[in-house]
Amino acid sequence: MPQRHSKNNNDLAFFTYDEKRKLGYGTQKERLGKDSINPFDACCLCLKPFIDPMCCQKGHVFCKECILECLLSQKKDIQRKLAAHAAQQKQEKEEEEEKLMLQKARELDAFDQQNHGAVPQYSDRNHSRDKHGFHGANSVKATSYEEEALRTMKAFWLPSATPEAPAKVEAPSTTTFCPEGKERLKLKTLFPVHFTGDNSDRNKYNSHDKPFICSSCKVTLTNTMSLVALSSCGHVFCKKCTDKFMAVDKVCLVCNKACKERNLVNLEKGGTGFTGHGDRLQATDFKHLGSGSGLGLVRPAIKT
Repeated sequence: MPQRHSKNNNDLAFFTYDEKRKLGYGTQKERLGKDSINPFDACCLCLKPFIDPMCCQKGHVFCKECILECLLSQKKDIQRKLAAHAAQQKQEKEEEEEKLMLQKARELDAFDQQNHGAVPQYSDRNHSRDKHGFHGANSVKATSYEEEALRTMKAFWLPSATPEAPAKVEAPSTTTFCPEGKERLKLKTLFPVHFTGDNSDRNKYNSHDKPFICSSCKVTLTNTMSLVALSSCGHVFCKKCTDKFMAVDKVCLVCNKACKERNLVNLEKGGTGFTGHGDRLQATDFKHLGSGSGLGLVRPAIKT
């Protein structure tokens, strides 16, 4: 028999603090490693090393083929929604015109009955079926009150009187958005990015595994460094060189092209399903115990 206050005491009707901690109850924090972060030289769409990289004004880098295909698919979706919206507007206009024609016809019918009496006029006396589908003794013409009752009757069990709820198509937005940052994105706002490869030892690396270096200080670029690209020319530098030289001289160190403060774009890193962009590298996960089961039910992770 274990002691009363022992941690091994498991004959209680509730969970102790130590038992909850062993089951993973509460907020669990974990720092994400290198394998959970998308590298800076990978496309944000295909997650592969980029080919002909293009960058938006928020610093998200894509392959040229991937981002063009994404924008094209968005344009096609917008055209499809616009066509559906135009068809709905045309149908609503036709229904409105039909309602006006029926209203005028009822007004003319009421005016004709008022001037010529309420005696029904039949064009075909041998016709044994009227427009409402009545036969035999019920084949007399329905009065205006009966017509209105049949038209507004909410008999859901009749196929002809089944209520309908037409789906309304809202007017779609004609702007395209960045697939990573969800901000507005146009093709003309994208600019090509030029990374400087390390050509010091060509036999050591393959053409695809060749590392990139800063164009100014020749330091190998990694995910731990903050990178800045110039939207005017596309060259990439580390944050230290940018703050030390280009922010002061207002000129690119490679091509000597003039640049302004708005041309400095900080490149985002990360951006996978495990973590967000930038330095948010810690994931928290809250677990609570199931009622009476003793099993931990997991709630979706919260990125911080």
